[in-house]
Amino acid sequence: MDDALTPPIRVLCVDDHPLVRKGVASILANEPHIVLAGEADNGGDALEQYRRLTPDVVLMDLRMRGMDGIEATRAIRAEFPDARIIALTSYDGDQDIYRALDAGVRGYLLKETAHTELVNAIVTVHAGRRLMTSDVAGRLSEYFPQVALTTRETEVLELVAKGLGNKEIAGRLGTASGTVKMHVQNVLEKLSASDRTHAVAIAIRRGILHLA
Repeated sequence: MDDALTPPIRVLCVDDHPLVRKGVASILANEPHIVLAGEADNGGDALEQYRRLTPDVVLMDLRMRGMDGIEATRAIRAEFPDARIIALTSYDGDQDIYRALDAGVRGYLLKETAHTELVNAIVTVHAGRRLMTSDVAGRLSEYFPQVALTTRETEVLELVAKGLGNKEIAGRLGTASGTVKMHVQNVLEKLSASDRTHAVAIAIRRGILHLA
Protein backbone atom coordinates (compact mmCIF):
# COMPACT_ATOMS: atom_id res chain seq x y z
CA MET A 1 0.00 0.00 0.00
CA ASP A 2 1.23 3.49 -0.85
CA ASP A 3 2.34 5.26 2.36
CA ALA A 4 0.95 8.49 0.95
CA LEU A 5 -2.54 6.95 1.02
CA THR A 6 -2.19 5.52 4.54
CA PRO A 7 -3.81 7.78 7.15
CA PRO A 8 -1.51 8.85 9.98
CA ILE A 9 -1.83 7.39 13.47
CA ARG A 10 -3.88 9.85 15.53
CA VAL A 11 -2.69 10.22 19.13
CA LEU A 12 -4.38 11.70 22.20
CA CYS A 13 -1.90 12.83 24.88
CA VAL A 14 -3.21 12.91 28.46
CA ASP A 15 -1.00 14.52 31.10
CA ASP A 16 -1.49 17.23 33.72
CA HIS A 17 1.93 18.76 33.03
CA PRO A 18 1.94 21.16 30.04
CA LEU A 19 5.67 20.63 29.49
CA VAL A 20 5.14 16.90 29.03
CA ARG A 21 2.38 17.49 26.50
CA LYS A 22 4.56 19.99 24.65
CA GLY A 23 7.40 17.49 24.63
CA VAL A 24 5.21 14.78 23.14
CA ALA A 25 3.87 17.24 20.57
CA SER A 26 7.43 18.15 19.60
CA ILE A 27 8.39 14.49 19.14
CA LEU A 28 5.33 13.65 17.06
CA ALA A 29 5.73 16.76 14.90
CA ASN A 30 8.80 15.11 13.39
CA GLU A 31 6.96 11.88 12.56
CA PRO A 32 5.22 11.98 9.16
CA HIS A 33 2.98 9.00 9.95
CA ILE A 34 1.85 10.11 13.44
CA VAL A 35 -0.15 13.21 14.38
CA LEU A 36 -1.23 14.67 17.72
CA ALA A 37 -5.01 14.64 17.48
CA GLY A 38 -5.65 16.21 20.87
CA GLU A 39 -4.59 16.80 24.46
CA ALA A 40 -6.19 16.45 27.90
CA ASP A 41 -4.92 17.39 31.35
CA ASN A 42 -7.05 15.05 33.47
CA GLY A 43 -8.90 11.76 33.25
CA GLY A 44 -12.38 13.22 32.89
CA ASP A 45 -11.29 15.41 29.99
CA ALA A 46 -9.50 12.41 28.46
CA LEU A 47 -12.79 10.50 28.32
CA GLU A 48 -14.58 13.45 26.72
CA GLN A 49 -11.78 13.95 24.21
CA TYR A 50 -11.78 10.25 23.35
CA ARG A 51 -15.51 10.36 22.68
CA ARG A 52 -15.06 13.40 20.45
CA LEU A 53 -11.87 12.44 18.61
CA THR A 54 -11.81 8.60 18.70
CA PRO A 55 -7.99 8.59 18.43
CA ASP A 56 -6.02 5.54 17.34
CA VAL A 57 -3.70 5.57 20.38
CA VAL A 58 -3.80 7.27 23.79
CA LEU A 59 -0.72 8.22 25.81
CA MET A 60 -2.00 8.19 29.40
CA ASP A 61 -0.34 9.59 32.50
CA LEU A 62 -1.29 7.66 35.64
CA ARG A 63 -1.24 10.28 38.39
CA MET A 64 -3.51 13.24 37.73
CA ARG A 65 -5.92 15.33 39.76
CA GLY A 66 -9.53 14.19 39.87
CA MET A 67 -9.96 11.08 37.74
CA ASP A 68 -6.51 9.52 37.46
CA GLY A 69 -5.09 7.56 34.54
CA ILE A 70 -6.17 4.18 35.87
CA GLU A 71 -9.78 5.30 36.27
CA ALA A 72 -9.72 7.04 32.90
CA THR A 73 -8.37 3.92 31.19
CA ARG A 74 -11.16 1.81 32.70
CA ALA A 75 -13.79 4.38 31.73
CA ILE A 76 -12.57 4.67 28.15
CA ARG A 77 -12.32 0.92 27.65
CA ALA A 78 -15.77 0.41 29.18
CA GLU A 79 -17.19 2.46 26.30
CA PHE A 80 -14.57 1.59 23.70
CA PRO A 81 -13.26 -1.95 24.36
CA ASP A 82 -10.80 -1.76 21.48
CA ALA A 83 -9.15 1.44 22.72
CA ARG A 84 -5.38 1.27 22.47
CA ILE A 85 -3.89 2.97 25.52
CA ILE A 86 -0.24 3.32 26.53
CA ALA A 87 0.67 4.32 30.08
CA LEU A 88 3.32 7.05 29.93
CA THR A 89 4.36 7.72 33.50
CA SER A 90 7.19 8.38 35.92
CA TYR A 91 5.93 5.63 38.26
CA ASP A 92 7.92 2.41 37.94
CA GLY A 93 6.68 0.44 40.95
CA ASP A 94 5.51 -3.07 40.17
CA GLN A 95 2.10 -2.39 41.71
CA ASP A 96 1.66 0.69 39.50
CA ILE A 97 2.39 -1.50 36.49
CA TYR A 98 0.02 -4.27 37.60
CA ARG A 99 -2.80 -1.76 38.19
CA ALA A 100 -2.30 -0.24 34.75
CA LEU A 101 -2.24 -3.63 33.04
CA ASP A 102 -5.34 -4.70 34.94
CA ALA A 103 -7.09 -1.51 33.79
CA GLY A 104 -6.36 -2.46 30.20
CA VAL A 105 -3.32 -0.54 28.97
CA ARG A 106 -1.53 -2.21 26.06
CA GLY A 107 1.84 -0.64 26.73
CA TYR A 108 3.74 0.81 29.68
CA LEU A 109 6.46 3.40 29.19
CA LEU A 110 8.46 5.53 31.60
CA LYS A 111 8.69 9.23 30.82
CA GLU A 112 12.46 9.09 30.58
CA THR A 113 12.19 6.69 27.65
CA ALA A 114 13.99 7.62 24.44
CA HIS A 115 12.07 9.39 21.69
CA THR A 116 12.54 6.45 19.35
CA GLU A 117 11.06 4.06 21.92
CA LEU A 118 7.99 6.27 22.30
CA VAL A 119 7.41 6.33 18.55
CA ASN A 120 7.98 2.57 18.33
CA ALA A 121 5.49 2.00 21.15
CA ILE A 122 2.81 4.03 19.37
CA VAL A 123 3.34 2.11 16.12
CA THR A 124 3.43 -1.25 17.92
CA VAL A 125 0.28 -0.71 19.96
CA HIS A 126 -1.54 0.77 16.98
CA ALA A 127 -0.78 -2.44 15.10
CA GLY A 128 -2.64 -4.38 17.79
CA ARG A 129 0.36 -5.70 19.67
CA ARG A 130 1.31 -5.14 23.30
CA LEU A 131 4.53 -3.55 24.42
CA MET A 132 6.55 -3.61 27.61
CA THR A 133 10.08 -2.26 27.74
CA SER A 134 12.86 -4.27 29.35
CA ASP A 135 13.11 -1.97 32.37
CA VAL A 136 9.39 -2.29 33.08
CA ALA A 137 9.51 -6.07 32.63
CA GLY A 138 12.46 -6.13 34.99
CA ARG A 139 10.45 -4.39 37.70
CA LEU A 140 7.75 -7.06 37.45
CA SER A 141 10.19 -9.96 37.49
CA GLU A 142 11.94 -8.49 40.54
CA TYR A 143 8.81 -9.09 42.63
CA PHE A 144 7.43 -12.20 40.91
CA PRO A 145 5.31 -13.99 41.96
CA GLN A 146 3.17 -11.07 43.06
CA VAL A 147 2.13 -11.07 46.74
CA ALA A 148 -0.53 -8.38 46.96
CA LEU A 149 -1.73 -6.67 50.10
CA THR A 150 -5.43 -6.81 50.90
CA THR A 151 -7.47 -3.61 50.87
CA ARG A 152 -7.49 -3.51 54.68
CA GLU A 153 -3.74 -4.16 54.89
CA THR A 154 -3.16 -1.25 52.51
CA GLU A 155 -5.42 0.98 54.62
CA VAL A 156 -3.48 0.05 57.73
CA LEU A 157 -0.16 0.71 56.01
CA GLU A 158 -1.36 4.13 54.82
CA LEU A 159 -2.10 5.06 58.44
CA VAL A 160 1.23 3.64 59.57
CA ALA A 161 2.87 5.92 57.01
CA LYS A 162 1.12 8.87 58.68
CA GLY A 163 2.78 7.95 61.97
CA LEU A 164 -0.22 6.45 63.75
CA GLY A 165 0.16 3.69 66.33
CA ASN A 166 -1.93 0.55 66.49
CA LYS A 167 -4.50 1.98 68.92
CA GLU A 168 -4.94 5.12 66.81
CA ILE A 169 -5.31 3.03 63.65
CA ALA A 170 -7.86 0.81 65.38
CA GLY A 171 -9.87 3.89 66.32
CA ARG A 172 -9.78 5.20 62.77
CA LEU A 173 -10.85 1.88 61.27
CA GLY A 174 -13.31 0.88 63.99
CA THR A 175 -11.54 -2.36 64.88
CA ALA A 176 -9.49 -3.82 67.71
CA SER A 177 -5.82 -2.93 68.19
CA GLY A 178 -5.03 -6.65 68.20
CA THR A 179 -6.52 -6.94 64.72
CA VAL A 180 -4.42 -4.01 63.55
CA LYS A 181 -1.31 -5.66 65.01
CA MET A 182 -2.13 -8.79 62.98
CA HIS A 183 -2.53 -6.74 59.80
CA VAL A 184 0.80 -5.00 60.41
CA GLN A 185 2.52 -8.35 60.90
CA ASN A 186 1.01 -9.65 57.66
CA VAL A 187 2.25 -6.55 55.84
CA LEU A 188 5.78 -7.00 57.19
CA GLU A 189 5.84 -10.62 56.06
CA LYS A 190 4.41 -9.93 52.59
CA LEU A 191 6.84 -7.09 51.95
CA SER A 192 9.80 -8.83 53.62
CA ALA A 193 10.19 -5.74 55.77
CA SER A 194 12.16 -5.61 59.03
CA ASP A 195 9.92 -3.02 60.70
CA ARG A 196 7.10 -0.55 60.07
CA THR A 197 9.36 2.18 58.67
CA HIS A 198 10.98 -0.30 56.30
CA ALA A 199 7.54 -1.50 55.17
CA VAL A 200 6.47 2.05 54.31
CA ALA A 201 9.69 2.64 52.35
CA ILE A 202 9.19 -0.57 50.36
CA ALA A 203 5.53 0.25 49.71
CA ILE A 204 6.41 3.69 48.32
CA ARG A 205 9.13 2.25 46.10
CA ARG A 206 6.82 -0.43 44.72
CA GLY A 207 3.89 1.91 44.12
CA ILE A 208 1.68 0.41 46.81
CA LEU A 209 1.55 3.81 48.52
CA HIS A 210 1.76 7.26 46.97
CA LEU A 211 2.32 9.95 49.55
CA ALA A 212 1.41 13.51 48.63
